Amino acid sequence: MTFILGLTGSIGMGKSTTAALFQARGIPVHDADATVHALYRGRAVPLIATAFPDVVRDGLVDRPSLSAAVLGKPEAMARLEAIIHPLVREEEASFLRGCQQRGVGLAVLDMPLLLETGGESRCDAVLVVSAPEAVQRARVLARSGMTPERLDAILARQMPDAQKRARAHFIVDTSRGVVAAGRQVGSILLALAGRFWHPSPSSRRSPTSSPGSSTARGW
Repeated sequence: MTFILGLTGSIGMGKSTTAALFQARGIPVHDADATVHALYRGRAVPLIATAFPDVVRDGLVDRPSLSAAVLGKPEAMARLEAIIHPLVREEEASFLRGCQQRGVGLAVLDMPLLLETGGESRCDAVLVVSAPEAVQRARVLARSGMTPERLDAILARQMPDAQKRARAHFIVDTSRGVVAAGRQVGSILLALAGRFWHPSPSSRRSPTSSPGSSTARGW
């Protein structure tokens, strides 16, 4: 039986970097964001073209145009989610079936809206990635094209960090950098090892070690 660890966190908290730290230790990770981006290039395109005809160009979803069409517009966002969420769930289920068939002991579901959408019901434990608000905002506003207004609109769709932390089994604080986050990931794996899953040699790295910055994606 595969132990399923749900990994989540608000924008700019370091969720993708933390997921990469698990991957570096040989833990399979299903990345919901990457799945959505693949769907925007593939089988979701005709469905989105029907719902939002102005956002599909040359057979691909133009993500900035789609974002402008739905951000801050609850009805439009609900239409998009009704298209995307079932497709992401299909890909997630396929990922988990593969893990079960291969006898994988631990798998991670990397989902930005895990708690908001009830995804924790499919997980054995929840890990929340967190950082102080000032750190979060500085990271996000440093991104190209991001504005305070757009950030606030994104945060309005996400559960407050304090509520997420209150519902977590584990918390990774990324405010001290990748090396410190790597130590925390290692400690979580040690806490789980032997109780819920049996680690492979590649995941038995010291919790004080961490991959170089080239293996971790941006905050």
